[in-house]
Amino acid sequence: MKFFKCIQIKIILNSILFLGIAANAQKNSVAETFYKHDKYLSSDKLEGRFPGTKGNNEAAAYIKKYFKKYGLKKFDNSYYQPFTLFVKDGINKMKSDSVSTQNVLGYLEGSDEKLKNEYIVIGAHYDHWGWGGQNSGSKKKEVTAIHNGADDNASGVSALLCILEKLTVTKIRPKRSIIFISFSGEEEGLLGSKYFVNHLPVDKNAIKVMLNMDMVGRLNQEKQLYMGGAGTFPGGVELMKKLGINSGLNPVVHAGEVGGSDHVSFYKSSIAAVGFHTGGHPQYHTPEDDIDLINSEGGALVAKYIYNVLLAIANDPMTLYFINQD
Repeated sequence: MKFFKCIQIKIILNSILFLGIAANAQKNSVAETFYKHDKYLSSDKLEGRFPGTKGNNEAAAYIKKYFKKYGLKKFDNSYYQPFTLFVKDGINKMKSDSVSTQNVLGYLEGSDEKLKNEYIVIGAHYDHWGWGGQNSGSKKKEVTAIHNGADDNASGVSALLCILEKLTVTKIRPKRSIIFISFSGEEEGLLGSKYFVNHLPVDKNAIKVMLNMDMVGRLNQEKQLYMGGAGTFPGGVELMKKLGINSGLNPVVHAGEVGGSDHVSFYKSSIAAVGFHTGGHPQYHTPEDDIDLINSEGGALVAKYIYNVLLAIANDPMTLYFINQD
């Protein structure tokens, strides 16, 4: 009898050990995926992803590839939403001219017959400052060098793709529909998100909440994930704090303080919007914002947290509406 008890105990211990290893492997897998995406998007090959350049278009094609791979549906038979923007003289070694770029988007249809007609938008911009220049947003305008933007904002796109992959692998179909979008032209004044809001592929009233990730790749030792706009929809602040429990993160939740990234375009159009970031750093808008400074394990934690936020909102049957925080 003692022999069989020992066998049972050993089996239980081995099962616990296996589950622990599996959990760590999954965590590391997300971190590795995050790093893989960030490394490509912030590589010298893409030359800082400035709108209108080959590098910007290659970044868009990379994102499109994964949108297609994970089965997102197209709007108007395309994953691209093209638009043009004006480039000031002296930026990215380009002449003053109007250039073509594109937002990349697709959607996952919801599972609930009623709620699938409502949409949650989750996004991150993929453009950056290219080679910089006198009229650019570079903090080192006198230096002509590739601004790879590993944190700003290859990290946000990496989190976006990790979240999309997790939804696909787990075969979860949320009740509400979800639009995944990666914006171009953010650095020049939120131009991609403004264009999207002004040319929505669905009825504006159908979009209930927008989640935006901009600079989420430098999680600090305090594990602080900052978010503004959590109070722009009912129960948002409480939800963000609740999901922070046992997340490995220390969420810094603001009801207002919407911030200065693409989610602002939605907020100004009276659409609830939350922006996520892991804080500023000296390499912001400089050529030194490179992959070797990215905290991919932290990025994985952030992606998992925002994945849980996305699912919670998409599956909540409550009525969602905009709450002004000004």
